[in-house]
Amino acid sequence: MSETNTTSAAPSILKVRHLTTRFKTDRGIVTAVDDVSFDLAPGETLGIVGESGCGKTVTSKSIMRLLPPRVTIIDEKSDIQFQGLNLARVPEKTMRTVRGDKIAMIFQEPMTALNPVFTIGWQLDEAIKYHLDLDKKQRRERAIEMLRLVEMPNPEKRIKEYPHQLSGGMRQRVMIAMALCCEPDILIADEPTTALDVTIQAQILRLMEDLKRKLNTAIMLITHDLGVVAQVCDRVLVMYAGRVIEEGPVHDLFHRPRHPYTRALLRSIPKSGRKEHGKRLPAIEGIVPSLTELPDGCRFQDRCELREQRCIDEEPELIPGPDRRPVRCHFPLDGGS
Repeated sequence: MSETNTTSAAPSILKVRHLTTRFKTDRGIVTAVDDVSFDLAPGETLGIVGESGCGKTVTSKSIMRLLPPRVTIIDEKSDIQFQGLNLARVPEKTMRTVRGDKIAMIFQEPMTALNPVFTIGWQLDEAIKYHLDLDKKQRRERAIEMLRLVEMPNPEKRIKEYPHQLSGGMRQRVMIAMALCCEPDILIADEPTTALDVTIQAQILRLMEDLKRKLNTAIMLITHDLGVVAQVCDRVLVMYAGRVIEEGPVHDLFHRPRHPYTRALLRSIPKSGRKEHGKRLPAIEGIVPSLTELPDGCRFQDRCELREQRCIDEEPELIPGPDRRPVRCHFPLDGGS
Protein backbone atom coordinates (compact mmCIF):
# COMPACT_ATOMS: atom_id res chain seq x y z
CA MET A 1 0.00 0.00 0.00
CA SER A 2 1.36 3.40 -0.85
CA GLU A 3 2.00 6.15 1.68
CA THR A 4 -0.82 8.25 0.24
CA ASN A 5 -3.43 5.58 0.64
CA THR A 6 -2.66 4.72 4.24
CA THR A 7 -2.55 8.22 5.60
CA SER A 8 -5.59 10.00 6.99
CA ALA A 9 -6.10 13.76 6.65
CA ALA A 10 -4.49 14.63 10.01
CA PRO A 11 -0.81 13.92 10.80
CA SER A 12 -0.43 10.35 11.99
CA ILE A 13 0.44 9.46 15.55
CA LEU A 14 0.97 5.81 14.59
CA LYS A 15 2.27 4.48 11.27
CA VAL A 16 2.19 0.72 10.70
CA ARG A 17 3.99 -0.49 7.60
CA HIS A 18 4.28 -4.05 6.29
CA LEU A 19 3.44 -5.64 9.65
CA THR A 20 3.92 -9.39 9.31
CA THR A 21 3.56 -11.68 12.32
CA ARG A 22 4.24 -15.39 12.26
CA PHE A 23 3.87 -18.16 14.83
CA LYS A 24 5.90 -21.30 15.30
CA THR A 25 3.47 -24.23 15.49
CA ASP A 26 3.57 -28.02 15.36
CA ARG A 27 2.55 -27.71 11.70
CA GLY A 28 5.34 -25.27 10.86
CA ILE A 29 5.48 -21.48 10.57
CA VAL A 30 2.05 -19.84 10.25
CA THR A 31 1.59 -16.23 9.09
CA ALA A 32 -1.26 -14.73 11.12
CA VAL A 33 -0.82 -11.11 9.97
CA ASP A 34 0.46 -10.62 6.43
CA ASP A 35 1.91 -7.29 5.25
CA VAL A 36 -0.59 -5.00 7.03
CA SER A 37 -0.18 -1.22 6.72
CA PHE A 38 -2.27 1.65 8.10
CA ASP A 39 -2.09 5.02 9.86
CA LEU A 40 -3.85 6.37 12.94
CA ALA A 41 -4.36 10.08 13.58
CA PRO A 42 -4.82 11.85 16.94
CA GLY A 43 -8.48 11.91 17.96
CA GLU A 44 -9.43 9.38 15.28
CA THR A 45 -11.26 6.10 15.81
CA LEU A 46 -10.09 3.39 13.42
CA GLY A 47 -12.16 0.22 13.26
CA ILE A 48 -10.47 -3.08 12.36
CA VAL A 49 -13.13 -5.61 11.41
CA GLY A 50 -13.44 -9.16 10.16
CA GLU A 51 -14.45 -12.64 11.21
CA SER A 52 -12.73 -14.54 14.02
CA GLY A 53 -9.24 -15.62 12.98
CA CYS A 54 -8.73 -12.82 10.45
CA GLY A 55 -5.78 -11.30 12.36
CA LYS A 56 -7.40 -8.37 14.17
CA THR A 57 -6.23 -9.20 17.69
CA VAL A 58 -2.80 -10.40 16.53
CA THR A 59 -2.35 -7.02 14.81
CA SER A 60 -3.12 -5.12 18.02
CA LYS A 61 -0.97 -7.39 20.21
CA SER A 62 1.90 -7.11 17.72
CA ILE A 63 1.79 -3.32 18.11
CA MET A 64 1.76 -3.68 21.90
CA ARG A 65 4.37 -6.47 21.82
CA LEU A 66 2.14 -8.69 23.96
CA LEU A 67 2.67 -11.92 22.01
CA PRO A 68 4.87 -14.67 23.52
CA PRO A 69 8.36 -14.12 22.05
CA ARG A 70 9.21 -17.82 22.25
CA VAL A 71 6.74 -18.69 19.49
CA THR A 72 6.32 -15.34 17.71
CA ILE A 73 8.27 -13.92 14.77
CA ILE A 74 7.71 -10.31 13.70
CA ASP A 75 9.19 -9.98 10.22
CA GLU A 76 12.21 -7.71 9.73
CA LYS A 77 10.34 -5.55 7.23
CA SER A 78 7.68 -4.71 9.85
CA ASP A 79 7.81 -1.05 10.86
CA ILE A 80 5.62 0.40 13.63
CA GLN A 81 6.47 4.08 14.02
CA PHE A 82 5.40 5.89 17.19
CA GLN A 83 7.08 9.08 18.45
CA GLY A 84 10.34 8.30 16.68
CA LEU A 85 10.43 4.66 17.82
CA ASN A 86 10.00 1.52 15.77
CA LEU A 87 7.98 -0.52 18.25
CA ALA A 88 8.71 -3.70 16.33
CA ARG A 89 12.41 -3.39 17.19
CA VAL A 90 12.85 -1.44 20.44
CA PRO A 91 14.14 -3.32 23.53
CA GLU A 92 11.52 -4.67 25.92
CA LYS A 93 12.66 -2.17 28.58
CA THR A 94 11.77 0.71 26.24
CA MET A 95 8.51 -0.98 25.28
CA ARG A 96 7.47 -1.11 28.94
CA THR A 97 7.70 2.68 29.13
CA VAL A 98 5.38 2.97 26.11
CA ARG A 99 2.93 0.23 27.05
CA GLY A 100 0.27 1.54 29.45
CA ASP A 101 1.63 5.08 29.46
CA LYS A 102 1.61 6.14 25.80
CA ILE A 103 -0.38 3.25 24.31
CA ALA A 104 -2.95 1.43 26.45
CA MET A 105 -5.18 -1.54 25.76
CA ILE A 106 -8.65 -2.61 26.86
CA PHE A 107 -9.00 -6.37 26.68
CA GLN A 108 -12.05 -8.31 25.56
CA GLU A 109 -12.93 -9.99 28.86
CA PRO A 110 -12.28 -7.86 31.96
CA MET A 111 -12.85 -10.77 34.35
CA THR A 112 -9.74 -12.50 33.00
CA ALA A 113 -7.74 -9.26 32.68
CA LEU A 114 -8.42 -8.15 36.27
CA ASN A 115 -6.78 -10.03 39.13
CA PRO A 116 -9.55 -11.62 41.26
CA VAL A 117 -7.53 -11.55 44.54
CA PHE A 118 -6.83 -7.79 44.60
CA THR A 119 -9.20 -4.88 45.05
CA ILE A 120 -10.02 -2.52 42.21
CA GLY A 121 -8.19 0.26 44.06
CA TRP A 122 -5.02 -1.84 44.43
CA GLN A 123 -4.97 -2.67 40.73
CA LEU A 124 -5.52 0.94 39.68
CA ASP A 125 -2.80 2.00 42.12
CA GLU A 126 -0.33 -0.43 40.52
CA ALA A 127 -1.02 0.96 37.05
CA ILE A 128 -0.61 4.56 38.26
CA LYS A 129 2.46 3.87 40.40
CA TYR A 130 4.39 2.30 37.52
CA HIS A 131 4.10 5.35 35.26
CA LEU A 132 3.40 8.42 37.40
CA ASP A 133 5.49 9.96 40.18
CA LEU A 134 2.75 10.36 42.80
CA ASP A 135 2.58 9.57 46.50
CA LYS A 136 0.04 7.09 47.90
CA LYS A 137 -2.61 9.72 48.69
CA GLN A 138 -2.27 11.28 45.24
CA ARG A 139 -2.52 7.87 43.59
CA ARG A 140 -5.75 7.13 45.47
CA GLU A 141 -7.18 10.49 44.43
CA ARG A 142 -6.14 9.75 40.85
CA ALA A 143 -7.81 6.32 40.95
CA ILE A 144 -11.08 7.82 42.22
CA GLU A 145 -10.82 10.60 39.63
CA MET A 146 -10.45 8.06 36.81
CA LEU A 147 -13.37 5.96 38.05
CA ARG A 148 -15.45 9.12 38.19
CA LEU A 149 -14.32 9.99 34.64
CA VAL A 150 -15.68 6.65 33.37
CA GLU A 151 -18.94 7.30 35.23
CA MET A 152 -18.48 4.60 37.85
CA PRO A 153 -21.17 5.04 40.54
CA ASN A 154 -19.81 5.67 44.06
CA PRO A 155 -16.08 5.34 43.12
CA GLU A 156 -14.92 5.81 46.74
CA LYS A 157 -16.72 2.56 47.58
CA ARG A 158 -15.78 0.68 44.39
CA ILE A 159 -12.03 0.97 44.89
CA LYS A 160 -12.39 -1.20 48.02
CA GLU A 161 -14.26 -3.96 46.14
CA TYR A 162 -13.03 -6.99 44.23
CA PRO A 163 -13.75 -7.72 40.54
CA HIS A 164 -16.34 -10.40 41.31
CA GLN A 165 -18.39 -7.83 43.26
CA LEU A 166 -18.88 -5.69 40.15
CA SER A 167 -21.19 -6.16 37.17
CA GLY A 168 -19.79 -6.78 33.70
CA GLY A 169 -20.32 -3.17 32.72
CA MET A 170 -18.59 -1.91 35.87
CA ARG A 171 -15.60 -4.22 35.28
CA GLN A 172 -15.28 -2.87 31.75
CA ARG A 173 -15.36 0.68 33.14
CA VAL A 174 -12.52 -0.28 35.50
CA MET A 175 -10.51 -1.57 32.52
CA ILE A 176 -11.10 1.70 30.66
CA ALA A 177 -10.14 3.73 33.76
CA MET A 178 -6.96 1.66 34.13
CA ALA A 179 -6.11 2.16 30.47
CA LEU A 180 -6.69 5.92 30.67
CA CYS A 181 -5.06 6.63 34.03
CA CYS A 182 -1.89 7.92 32.34
CA GLU A 183 -3.84 9.71 29.58
CA PRO A 184 -2.34 7.64 26.71
CA ASP A 185 -2.06 8.96 23.18
CA ILE A 186 -3.52 5.74 21.77
CA LEU A 187 -6.18 3.42 23.17
CA ILE A 188 -6.52 -0.05 21.65
CA ALA A 189 -9.89 -1.60 22.46
CA ASP A 190 -10.16 -5.31 21.65
CA GLU A 191 -13.86 -6.25 21.44
CA PRO A 192 -14.62 -4.03 24.47
CA THR A 193 -18.40 -4.61 24.41
CA THR A 194 -18.71 -8.26 23.31
CA ALA A 195 -19.71 -9.71 26.69
CA LEU A 196 -22.11 -6.89 27.58
CA ASP A 197 -25.84 -6.53 27.02
CA VAL A 198 -26.96 -3.93 24.50
CA THR A 199 -27.80 -1.25 27.07
CA ILE A 200 -24.40 -1.42 28.77
CA GLN A 201 -22.73 -1.73 25.36
CA ALA A 202 -24.28 1.59 24.30
CA GLN A 203 -23.10 3.23 27.53
CA ILE A 204 -19.51 1.98 27.05
CA LEU A 205 -19.41 3.18 23.43
CA ARG A 206 -20.76 6.59 24.43
CA LEU A 207 -18.19 6.74 27.21
CA MET A 208 -15.33 6.00 24.79
CA GLU A 209 -16.58 8.72 22.45
CA ASP A 210 -16.80 11.25 25.32
CA LEU A 211 -13.30 10.39 26.50
CA LYS A 212 -11.91 10.73 22.98
CA ARG A 213 -13.36 14.23 22.74
CA LYS A 214 -12.05 15.25 26.17
CA LEU A 215 -8.54 13.80 25.82
CA ASN A 216 -8.09 13.71 22.00
CA THR A 217 -7.07 10.09 22.35
CA ALA A 218 -6.71 8.04 19.15
CA ILE A 219 -8.69 4.80 19.36
CA MET A 220 -8.12 1.55 17.53
CA LEU A 221 -11.30 -0.50 17.86
CA ILE A 222 -10.98 -4.22 17.18
CA THR A 223 -14.39 -5.77 16.53
CA HIS A 224 -16.46 -8.11 14.40
CA ASP A 225 -19.57 -5.99 14.97
CA LEU A 226 -20.21 -3.63 12.06
CA GLY A 227 -23.05 -2.01 14.00
CA VAL A 228 -20.52 -0.82 16.57
CA VAL A 229 -18.22 0.39 13.79
CA ALA A 230 -21.02 2.44 12.26
CA GLN A 231 -21.66 4.13 15.60
CA VAL A 232 -18.18 5.22 16.61
CA CYS A 233 -15.54 4.81 13.88
CA ASP A 234 -14.15 7.37 11.45
CA ARG A 235 -12.32 4.89 9.21
CA VAL A 236 -12.49 1.14 8.72
CA LEU A 237 -9.90 -1.51 7.90
CA VAL A 238 -11.43 -4.81 6.74
CA MET A 239 -9.26 -7.91 7.26
CA TYR A 240 -9.58 -11.42 5.90
CA ALA A 241 -7.24 -14.38 6.52
CA GLY A 242 -4.44 -12.13 7.80
CA ARG A 243 -4.57 -9.51 5.07
CA VAL A 244 -6.19 -6.09 4.68
CA ILE A 245 -8.72 -6.37 1.85
CA GLU A 246 -10.38 -2.95 1.98
CA GLU A 247 -9.97 0.40 3.71
CA GLY A 248 -11.90 3.63 3.74
CA PRO A 249 -13.95 6.23 5.63
CA VAL A 250 -16.80 4.56 7.48
CA HIS A 251 -19.56 6.31 5.50
CA ASP A 252 -18.01 5.46 2.11
CA LEU A 253 -17.33 1.85 3.03
CA PHE A 254 -20.83 1.26 4.39
CA HIS A 255 -22.61 2.86 1.45
CA ARG A 256 -20.20 1.89 -1.34
CA PRO A 257 -18.32 -1.32 -0.44
CA ARG A 258 -15.80 -2.33 -3.12
CA HIS A 259 -14.82 -5.83 -1.98
CA PRO A 260 -17.35 -8.70 -2.25
CA TYR A 261 -16.48 -9.78 1.31
CA THR A 262 -17.24 -6.31 2.70
CA ARG A 263 -20.55 -6.25 0.85
CA ALA A 264 -21.43 -9.69 2.22
CA LEU A 265 -20.63 -8.57 5.77
CA LEU A 266 -22.83 -5.51 5.40
CA ARG A 267 -25.72 -7.56 4.01
CA SER A 268 -25.62 -9.79 7.07
CA ILE A 269 -26.35 -6.90 9.46
CA PRO A 270 -29.93 -6.91 10.80
CA LYS A 271 -31.70 -3.75 9.63
CA SER A 272 -34.45 -1.96 11.51
CA GLY A 273 -37.68 -1.87 9.60
CA ARG A 274 -36.82 -4.98 7.58
CA LYS A 275 -40.02 -6.16 5.88
CA GLU A 276 -38.97 -9.71 5.11
CA HIS A 277 -40.42 -11.10 8.34
CA GLY A 278 -39.45 -14.71 8.93
CA LYS A 279 -36.64 -14.65 6.37
CA ARG A 280 -33.11 -15.47 7.42
CA LEU A 281 -30.38 -12.88 7.07
CA PRO A 282 -28.00 -13.49 4.15
CA ALA A 283 -25.00 -15.54 5.29
CA ILE A 284 -21.50 -15.86 3.85
CA GLU A 285 -21.26 -19.50 2.87
CA GLY A 286 -18.14 -21.43 3.88
CA ILE A 287 -15.42 -20.55 6.38
CA VAL A 288 -12.21 -18.55 6.51
CA PRO A 289 -9.40 -20.72 5.09
CA SER A 290 -6.91 -22.25 7.50
CA LEU A 291 -3.70 -20.22 7.75
CA THR A 292 -1.78 -23.46 7.20
CA GLU A 293 -3.62 -24.18 3.93
CA LEU A 294 -4.10 -20.84 2.20
CA PRO A 295 -5.07 -20.97 -1.49
CA ASP A 296 -2.63 -19.75 -4.14
CA GLY A 297 -4.92 -17.04 -5.47
CA CYS A 298 -7.43 -14.81 -3.70
CA ARG A 299 -8.00 -15.94 -0.13
CA PHE A 300 -11.73 -15.25 -0.43
CA GLN A 301 -12.14 -17.24 -3.66
CA ASP A 302 -14.02 -20.25 -2.23
CA ARG A 303 -16.73 -18.01 -0.76
CA CYS A 304 -16.98 -15.37 -3.49
CA GLU A 305 -19.94 -15.26 -5.87
CA LEU A 306 -17.85 -13.26 -8.39
CA ARG A 307 -14.96 -15.75 -8.62
CA GLU A 308 -13.26 -16.21 -11.97
CA GLN A 309 -10.20 -18.18 -13.06
CA ARG A 310 -7.86 -15.27 -12.37
CA CYS A 311 -8.98 -15.29 -8.71
CA ILE A 312 -7.87 -18.93 -8.44
CA ASP A 313 -4.53 -18.40 -10.17
CA GLU A 314 -3.36 -15.03 -8.84
CA GLU A 315 -3.66 -13.23 -5.51
CA PRO A 316 -4.78 -9.61 -5.99
CA GLU A 317 -2.76 -6.66 -4.75
CA LEU A 318 -4.13 -3.98 -2.46
CA ILE A 319 -4.48 -1.03 -4.82
CA PRO A 320 -6.51 2.20 -4.79
CA GLY A 321 -9.60 2.54 -6.95
CA PRO A 322 -10.96 5.67 -8.65
CA ASP A 323 -12.07 6.97 -5.24
CA ARG A 324 -8.56 6.31 -3.84
CA ARG A 325 -9.92 3.69 -1.45
CA PRO A 326 -7.62 0.64 -1.42
CA VAL A 327 -9.21 -2.73 -2.23
CA ARG A 328 -7.67 -6.18 -2.73
CA CYS A 329 -9.78 -7.63 -5.53
CA HIS A 330 -9.30 -8.42 -9.25
CA PHE A 331 -12.91 -7.46 -9.93
CA PRO A 332 -13.85 -4.80 -7.38
CA LEU A 333 -17.45 -3.67 -7.09
CA ASP A 334 -18.51 -0.35 -8.50
CA GLY A 335 -19.38 0.83 -5.00
CA GLY A 336 -23.04 -0.20 -4.81
CA SER A 337 -24.31 -2.22 -1.83
